[in-house]
Amino acid sequence: MSLKLDYLPAEESFLDPVRADAGDPASARAVVIPFGLEASVSYGGGTGSGPAAILAASHQLELYDDELECEPYLRYGVAAVREPVISRPVEAALTQLQSLVEAVLDAGKFPLVLGGEHSLTVAPVRALAARHKDLAVLQLDAHADLRDGYQGERFSHAAAMRRVLDSLNVSLVSVGIRAISREEVEFYQANRDRITIHWAKDRARWNLDAMLAPLKGRPVYLTFDIDALDASVMPATGTPTPGGLSYGAALEIVRRACGAGNVVGADLVELAPIEGLHACDYTAAAIAYKMLSYTLA
Repeated sequence: MSLKLDYLPAEESFLDPVRADAGDPASARAVVIPFGLEASVSYGGGTGSGPAAILAASHQLELYDDELECEPYLRYGVAAVREPVISRPVEAALTQLQSLVEAVLDAGKFPLVLGGEHSLTVAPVRALAARHKDLAVLQLDAHADLRDGYQGERFSHAAAMRRVLDSLNVSLVSVGIRAISREEVEFYQANRDRITIHWAKDRARWNLDAMLAPLKGRPVYLTFDIDALDASVMPATGTPTPGGLSYGAALEIVRRACGAGNVVGADLVELAPIEGLHACDYTAAAIAYKMLSYTLA
């Protein structure tokens, strides 16, 4: 039996509390799941506070989208559930999140998980891989996350995509990668049939149509690590990495991906808020709203 979804009241939910659908969360097609997992961070900390910061910043977003020329949330409806007390160890937390995502899917709704560290991605992917035979994961990230564990933790944030690929019906398209270890390169080279990497260093030569062609007509899970953005744009993350994407370039990839495949779930992870630097929280909230709108509107 699925969990009962514990919806947040409008004043604590996602987007402006006075939006038109604020009083009717059960009718929403999109459900935001805050899940501030912080268990294996290896440099800067703070991801546990990311979901609350994004929810708070989302109240300041304009509901009208000048690109889409509408208030897109009106076309799908949005709600958020209460963040649970996160279980320990990491495996228990992942089981907990998987149950939450399954409850959202069982209700016929679209799950958007707000993290929290990247290790959480395996939980919604497991839930969706059980429902879709040929699931593609599109990863926007600075790091490949293909280690088979890190610092003694098999479910480390540095192993997030390796654990995703434990589901044998899942393939991976990674975009923006610019930090990788020799171990990960060797795994990538041995698994080119399931993994495609588009390196940040090559972005001047990117052809988005060709890059996203493997998603065409397939169910897609979108995982957006906030450090995909250049460190000058997004310093509020555990490992801010130079050489990354601009805000506009990242959104163009998301928009085109949503046109190519059928996005069935998503997450936005690794925001580590910096006190007084609320622009980063606002940027993350804006990306989350765009992810929902490109997918559902």
